[in-house]
Amino acid sequence: AAVSWYEEFQRLYDTIPCVEVQALREHSDQVLHLSFSHSGWLFASCSKDCTVKIWSNELDISLQHSSNMRPYNWSYTQFSQFNSDDSLLLVSGVFVGPHNSSSGEIAVISMENFTLLSRVRNKPYDVFGCWLNETNLISGNLHRIGRITSCSVLWLNNAFQGIESENVNVVKRLFKIQNLNASTIRTVMVADCSRYDSPDLLLDYEEQLAASSTCPVFDLGSDSEEEEAKLKQTPEPAAQELPEEGGVTAEDGLQQFFDDIMEGRVRPAMTETELETKVAELFVRNRTKPPELNLLSTDSNSKTKYLIFTTGCLTYSPHQIG
Repeated sequence: AAVSWYEEFQRLYDTIPCVEVQALREHSDQVLHLSFSHSGWLFASCSKDCTVKIWSNELDISLQHSSNMRPYNWSYTQFSQFNSDDSLLLVSGVFVGPHNSSSGEIAVISMENFTLLSRVRNKPYDVFGCWLNETNLISGNLHRIGRITSCSVLWLNNAFQGIESENVNVVKRLFKIQNLNASTIRTVMVADCSRYDSPDLLLDYEEQLAASSTCPVFDLGSDSEEEEAKLKQTPEPAAQELPEEGGVTAEDGLQQFFDDIMEGRVRPAMTETELETKVAELFVRNRTKPPELNLLSTDSNSKTKYLIFTTGCLTYSPHQIG
């Protein structure tokens, strides 16, 4: 009933009772994250003790299940999320690989019998991961292009890895996003904004295009790395055009750029960082396809979902929302 954000903050901060109902002492180390089921009857806790615990959120809170992830070479659990019908729990954690290298991994736990259904690699670990729908989740991977430039790839994964048909995709690449200044895509989430039907909440398409000129490039990618390799061998002409270069392909532009460097025609003030950024931009243009029109929904009744994440193009620390 508040009429301003300030009054709403006052209501939430000052008038909501804060009462300790029960002290839960089952974790042996710092608790990093709590997530509640959509029904409100359950919640999950992640901790540095490398367990994820599932609790019954009744008047007397009780522990329903505890999963220890250390046998899977996890260092700790850091994030969890229930799917929309509360039948599955996504758990994200830090995975310790060879030579003590830290990566991430996502585990899916069944809420019916608390069995571990699947594990998905997640790099870097602070992508966290999230549900797209009841049975598919989003994970990340990172490919280094240079010292401070990289490419984040977001994958769509089936929660049930064991499938009966070989024709059903277990994983599918969704996006490739260019990272600058050693930043990476982090903290991905999916928002269903279909209930907000006001057009004032969204940027116009022209404004989005203008804003994208200084942002990373999005790519609705192929199903597999093998298909990507085929695309590299036989690039699509429409995807190779560089308007600012007068119709010269990105591949030709990249070759011309290298030739200019070797023959000393590039301005001497270009630093190593600027050089790497320029090469990365040309590389991404060469490998990027426009989204297929038949994949864009035209049904006004279909639910619109938005992929939201933290990123940064000025510094390593995330300072932007994509």
